[in-house]
Formats: sequence, structure tokens, C-alpha cells
Amino acid sequence: MALAMFVGLLLTLGAGIGAQWVAWRFRLPAIVLLFALGLVFGPGLGLLHPSAALGWIFRPLVSLLVAIIVFEGGLLLDFRQLREAGEGVTRLTMLALPISWGLGWAAAHYIAHMEWGVAALFGAIITVTGPTVVLPLLRHNKLQPRVAAYLRWEAIINDPIGAILAAVVLQVVATRVPIGTDVFLTEVLPDLLASTAESLAVGIAPAYLVRYLFVRDLMPEPLKTPLLLTLALLIFSICNMSMEGAGLVGATVFGMALTNLHVPGLSELRRMKESLVVLVVAVLFIMLTADLHRDVLAHLSLPICLLTAAVMFGVRPLAIFASTIGTGLRWQERLFVAWIAPRGIVAAAVAGAAGYRMTDAGYHSADLIMPAVFAIIGGTMIFHGFSLRPLARYLGLTLSNEPALAIVGASAWSINLAECLSGAGIPVLLVDNRSNTLLPAMRRGIPVLRAELLSQHGEEALEERPADYLIATTGDAIYNGLVCAHMAPHMGRQRVFQISPGVARLDLYHGLSRDARGKLLGDPSWNFTLIEMLYEKGWRFMTAMADDASAGTFGAVPNRLDFLSIRRGQSITIRSAEDEFQASPAVGDLLVFMTPPPAPEEERPGEEEPGEKEPGKAEPGKAESGEEEPARNTPGESAR
Repeated sequence: MALAMFVGLLLTLGAGIGAQWVAWRFRLPAIVLLFALGLVFGPGLGLLHPSAALGWIFRPLVSLLVAIIVFEGGLLLDFRQLREAGEGVTRLTMLALPISWGLGWAAAHYIAHMEWGVAALFGAIITVTGPTVVLPLLRHNKLQPRVAAYLRWEAIINDPIGAILAAVVLQVVATRVPIGTDVFLTEVLPDLLASTAESLAVGIAPAYLVRYLFVRDLMPEPLKTPLLLTLALLIFSICNMSMEGAGLVGATVFGMALTNLHVPGLSELRRMKESLVVLVVAVLFIMLTADLHRDVLAHLSLPICLLTAAVMFGVRPLAIFASTIGTGLRWQERLFVAWIAPRGIVAAAVAGAAGYRMTDAGYHSADLIMPAVFAIIGGTMIFHGFSLRPLARYLGLTLSNEPALAIVGASAWSINLAECLSGAGIPVLLVDNRSNTLLPAMRRGIPVLRAELLSQHGEEALEERPADYLIATTGDAIYNGLVCAHMAPHMGRQRVFQISPGVARLDLYHGLSRDARGKLLGDPSWNFTLIEMLYEKGWRFMTAMADDASAGTFGAVPNRLDFLSIRRGQSITIRSAEDEFQASPAVGDLLVFMTPPPAPEEERPGEEEPGEKEPGKAEPGKAESGEEEPARNTPGESAR
């Protein structure tokens, strides 16, 4: 028994995290790998039997993990953002969701021969396209902003609403009382309304309590995340005591209430819970898939396969085309949105919890819920996950496949850098919070984003125009550090850079700690004042293709500032004095550097003007003094 528990824990946790790393490294849908691992460890090799190993605790454990997932999904839905998303996104929820439910309900009954109650629950479950699946796909595949926004907001909105719909349907059909009868109208319906109202109240009231405690500093920071998770699980359990399935409503509403009450500090707590959800997703999906018995998989008969095809090629496209009439979407965008709808962990979790409840209620076709939903998940993840990029390219809905760079701070030299990269075919985005500083870049055809990245609006705007790397180039070292620290959890701490605060040696710098800023761009002496001065003297950014000679000397060429190298279609290597190992560019890489203007013909080669020193040395910016440079041309001034 102990050995079985150890093997199960090792397989679930180790393989789950490993699968998610492989998915991140090779840009694969993580849930496909988790799905495959569960099938191999469970029905395939027979190494993992969660329900047999855990006994009676398995079902309550699954339900509590589901509660954490739907709670985290509720935290993503801010009604202000929903209003800003526009009519088209609202229609995807208000019109497409009920149409998908109705068509899925009918398809499950007539194609898979499910009972009406089971078919209604199946139709509600497949309306959910969760952000845990869609958002990683959008990050790995650079789509045009509008179509990316549609898919992103549909996933965020449908996640909690679809979970609530499935929970309400479960409460109705589990009673097995026909709708319209006297018993339903006099007993079941009042109980349903009462339990729903109770779920809303139990979900909203603690959110006000949390806000009261957080605003008045009555809760220490280390206890905030445990408090929220404990409340979410308590709300789920209390609501389920009144009616099975009501806990999903309560946990989801609790998350939505916290977000829309704008509880201070919630963004930092949300990041911690996202990390927890990554672990929960790995554990839950492998457990649910591994617990499928071979006789359940035998139900993957022709009707289930036909139902999967009907949902993918009929239900979803009809719902999207019907709901987007008159929205201004091009036919390519409507076709793409109609096809891409991968189902994920929320659908699997709800199916796992609801399937047992339907079996207890006496539905003979309840055992079809799990294989049918998992067939939908597997089919959509495989076909949608692997067809997203080629279909988007065919329809002309992708941005460049090259690694993209965001430059924060519009100055004369940063605009020159952006223009140089853009001219070489490298996707670049110049970000500033002032329109007048962005105007010269716009005139040169450089993509710009007017937003404050430290705001929620700016962060979301950057998600819709994805960048792989970021360089903060303003004259304010503190602002640069704040931007890099804010974006590091999203882009990766090794992919956010800032120009030097103006010190010759890092061990003399007593400003922001490494965790509160980005990596230094180039050498410590490359501060804003130095680069600005060189630009005024005629230095400009240039690109060159690396050959055997230039690749070996990159970073060591005198009288030149070597900034970065780009491997087409793969990565950007930005030089930093903080790198333990300086990566050398390969032959064929694109080199980006800042070089002085050509010397006049009458001037002898190598002759230095009086008083001029080699760039990056002590005099410009008083680097050796260790004093921080005064902020000049600082787009971050308004943010401070």
C-alpha cells in the first residue's frame, strides 16, 4: 500500500511537472502530454489507480481540486474589462454559449444516444474553453491582435460562466424530476433557486470580509494566500451541503467577487495561485485520465467518435457564425475563431465530479459522460493545438514568426534601435505612455503602443501584441527596474533588460536589488546619458550578418557597442555583463550594434578628436563615481 502510494505520487507529480516543462520548451499543448501520460500510466500500463489507492477520499479530493481551479478562473473575470472588450466578445458569451449548449445537448442525445438529462449536462460542460489551455496557445502562436483578443476573452469569460452553467444543470438533472411537473415547480425549483441564491450570498459575503481585512491591514501578508484558498474550499463545501454541484457556483462567484471588488494586492496573490494551479492541473488531469478503466475506454465507440466530430465541425462553427453576424469580423477571423476551441482542465474536472453524481442519480448513460468529454478534450487539443499555427498562417492571421522585442521608452536613440530592427524584419514594439514621444516613431512606420506597462490595461495590451523579450530604455533607472520586475513573471526573468543605472562596477551599485529590476543591457557603464551622447555625435544602430570572423569577435570590437544577436525564428541573445557565460553568435545570426559615423576622408584612420574618449569609459556619465545619472527624457515620470 505504501509502495503504491509512493509510486502514484512520483508518477503524478514528477511526470506532471516534467510534461509541462517539455510542453513549454517545445511549444506543445501541455494538456495533450498530461492526457497521454494519464492514459499510459493508468489504462495502458496499469501503474496508477487513484480511486483504488485513495479509496473513499478520491472523489472528495477531486472535488476540492476542481474548486481551486474554478476559483482561480473566477479571479480572471473583471467586469470592467468585459465592457472594454467590445460587443463582439460579449456576443461570444451571451449568444455563442447558449447556442453551443443547445446544439451540444441535441447532438449528445441524437448521436451518442444519451438520456436527455445526461445530454444536457454534456452540452453545458463542452461550452467551457478555459484560459489554462487557450492562453498558452496564444503565447506560443503570435496572432493578430483582434483575433487573439476574441479567443482570449472568450476563454476567460466562458471559464466561470460555463462552470456555473454546468453546476446549475447538474443540480436540475440530478433530481430526475421532469421540468414542468407540479413536483418540479413546487419542490425542486424553489430548492434550486434557494441553493443558487445561497451560493451567490456565500460566495459574495466572504469577499467583502476579505476586502475589509486587507484594506485595514488586519491580515499579514504570509496568511493572505492561505486565507483565500481556505475560504474558497469552505465556500465550496458549505454550498455543496445544501445541494450537490452548488459548490462550483459558490467558489466561482467568490473569485469573481474578489476581482470586481478590487481587493488590494490581489495581483501578487494571483501569481502565487497561478503557480499552485499549475501543480493542481498536472495532478488532477493525470489522476482523472489514469482512473479511466479499459471498459470505460471501450465506450469510445462509433457514436462517441461521431459526437466528437459533430461538436468540432458542427456545433462550434454554427454557434460562432450565428453569434458573430454583424460584428465586423472578416470571414477569415470568423472561420478561425469557429475552429479553435480547445477544451481543457475545467471541462475534465467538472466531468469527473459530475459523472459520479449522475451515476448516483441513476442515469444509465452517465458512464458515457467521462469518455465523451475526454474524447472532446483529446480531439480538440490534438487537432486545434497542432492546426492553430498553420491555419492562422494560411488565413493570414499571424504576426511574424521571428522573436519579438518590446522597447520601453521612446527617445531618439531607442527609436533608431527600433527602426533598425524593424528594417531587418525583426518584430519590434515601442512602448511609451506619452503620445508626443511616440509620434516620430509612428511617422517612420514603427509599431507603437501607448500604454503604461505598470497598469493592468498596459499589461493586457502587451499580451495582445506579444513580445518575447523586453528592454527598458528610459532615463529613470527606478522606473526601468519597476517595469522589468513587473513583466518578469510573464516573460521570464532572464528576458527582461534595462540600461545601466550608471555605475562602472555592479558591486558598487546600491540601488534596486536584482529581484527588483531587469538584467543590465551591455556593460555597466552603458547608461542613458552615454548612449544619448553618442547618438547626438552621430552614432547609429546597424545590423550585419555574422560570418566566421565577426561571430568570434562580437562583443570585443573596439569603438563599437555590441547590443544583441538574433537567431532567425528562434531567439534573441541580448548582451549583459551579468551573464555568467557570454553566448557567442553563430554564423548567419543577425548582429545589432551601435557604431560611430564614418570618418571624414581628410581625417586619418584611427585619429581621435581632442577630448574624445572611447565609448563606455569613465568620463561620459561619470561612471566611476558610482553616482546615479539624473533622469532625462523619462517616460516614467508621469507614472511616478
